[in-house]
Amino acid sequence: MADPKGFMTTPRQEWPRRPVEERVRDWDEVYVPGALLPIISKQADRCMDCGVPFCHDACPLGNLIPEWNDLVSREDWRAASDRLHATNNFPEFTGRLCPAPCEAGCVLAINQPAVTIKNVECAIADRAWAEGFAPPMPPERLSGRTVAVIGSGPTGLAAAQQLTRAGHTVAVYERDDRLGGLMRYGIPEFKMEKAHLERRLRQMRAEGTKFRTSVVVGRDVRAAELRARYDAVVIATGATAWRELPVTGRELEGIHQAMEYLPLANRVCEGDLAQSPMSAAGKHVVIVGGGDTGADCLGTALRERAASVTQLDIYAQPGEERDEDLEPWPTYPKLYRLSAAHEEARDLEAAPAADADARLFAASTLRFEGDGSGHVRSLHLVAVDAARQPMPGTGRTLPADMVLLALGFSGPDREDGLIDQLGVAMEPRGTISRDPGFATNVPGVFAAGDAARGQSLIVWAIAEGRAVAAAVDRYLAGSSRLPSPIAPHDRPMTV
Repeated sequence: MADPKGFMTTPRQEWPRRPVEERVRDWDEVYVPGALLPIISKQADRCMDCGVPFCHDACPLGNLIPEWNDLVSREDWRAASDRLHATNNFPEFTGRLCPAPCEAGCVLAINQPAVTIKNVECAIADRAWAEGFAPPMPPERLSGRTVAVIGSGPTGLAAAQQLTRAGHTVAVYERDDRLGGLMRYGIPEFKMEKAHLERRLRQMRAEGTKFRTSVVVGRDVRAAELRARYDAVVIATGATAWRELPVTGRELEGIHQAMEYLPLANRVCEGDLAQSPMSAAGKHVVIVGGGDTGADCLGTALRERAASVTQLDIYAQPGEERDEDLEPWPTYPKLYRLSAAHEEARDLEAAPAADADARLFAASTLRFEGDGSGHVRSLHLVAVDAARQPMPGTGRTLPADMVLLALGFSGPDREDGLIDQLGVAMEPRGTISRDPGFATNVPGVFAAGDAARGQSLIVWAIAEGRAVAAAVDRYLAGSSRLPSPIAPHDRPMTV
């Protein structure tokens, strides 16, 4: 603990964002470049080095947060990088994309603003790359065993890196033309520039991991053939089966799933397209769904110069302070949070009909109406009570030339035939069934990440990848020294 009074003398200060008017004109990350390092050591000083650090339990990776906070406060960046990478393969991803349940579990957060753990993590990761503290770590010897990992999202990449470093020969199969899963085509560039992903992929290639892109397992390669070719298979395809909105008018043109819309904007940033064929430019856009994916659609539509953008959230507007009776510390509370996209919508007054920033809270979609040519033109909604039941007399209509459905995902997509060809058992809720050792009912086939857990956070995805790697290593070698931070049925801290 470098400064025992740091939490009393230093106020919380976060990584500043670029001005709204500037950042909505490009796709660069929203934060001011270089503005984090000058403040981060004093922010790390705010860590109390408490006797029972609940941030450990709030983070499924078990990140050694007080240790690297102390090292950053002393500006020992190499040691901080070592402690950070001891539990997290991709801290530059989580430092940008994770909603930071660790901060909700910070002991300081009982009666003060929490330590900026996420910012400290990001600073360490970026400094590690700048200073060469994250070199490739190829294995000293090969085991002679082979593993196929299906899916290159955070779970698949974490599992592949751990297994490669353990000496196994690993090939990652990805159905898209580029690696990264939702980090590549689902996360907008302004949240995480893909240079961070490419840098980590170069490291993994140097370590020996093999990648196979544009291969749909179950269609381009039969699942049985893949199983016969490798000693073990890890299914890490994510939960890509999106939820639908079965209301009148859903068939109208101009109503799209969020994951049909977002990848096209990312392809523009990749240089594949000059302009998205699904661009929101000049359109009145309504986003149905109040989560992070909806916010990603919001920020994307603003950059495409939409005429207006409104986001519907079926839940009531949360408060700005934790309700200690309903969501006591150290659980992750549902609070009114102003993401970068919502800040942009507020300042640009992008949604005149909204309650706050771009959001209409406690709002449920009743139906869509179109014009004579079958294209959507309006959305009819109604306010709902705490039980999500419609409230009489609260109906209203929003203009809508484009509607984006961001309602989450129910489990893995089964259209490619992978699951049925392998014959893996499924849970009633649509996810892959597995035992306490991450194994499916098919010998040698394991499942991890959102495909088995259900839709979750990136930090849980990486934890799943690390844990399934330990399980596969144990299956192949009889024992394993790889860390296993979580069990398949572990869940976040809740009331």
